[in-house]
Amino acid sequence: MAQTAATDAEVLEQIRSMLAGGLKTEVFPRGDTHEEIAQIIARLRESDGSLESKLVIGGFTLETIEHGGIEQPCETCMYYLVHRKFCELPEFAVPVEPEWSCRLWRI
Repeated sequence: MAQTAATDAEVLEQIRSMLAGGLKTEVFPRGDTHEEIAQIIARLRESDGSLESKLVIGGFTLETIEHGGIEQPCETCMYYLVHRKFCELPEFAVPVEPEWSCRLWRI
C-alpha cells in the first residue's frame, strides 16, 4: 500500500507536539530588514527541508510574539491563508494556528 502525504491536521499536530515538547527555535533576531529576511530564507533553502528545520530556522512559537511594539501573530501575516489556516511562504508551506508566530512575519 502506498504511503500518502500527511494531512494539514496531522502536520499541525506534529508542529504543536514538537514545539510544546520543548523544540528550541530561533525566535530572534526577527526578519526586520531585507538582508535579515534574505539570510533566513537562504538558510531555509540550504536546510534539509525537514519540518524540524523549518520550525527551528523560522523561529516558530505557539504564542504570538510582540516585537518592536507590534504583535506578530500568523493571522495578521501576509502569507497566512485564513480559510485554510496555512502559511503559504514557499519555504514553509505548513499549516499554522492564528496565534502562532514566526520570525518572517510580514504585514
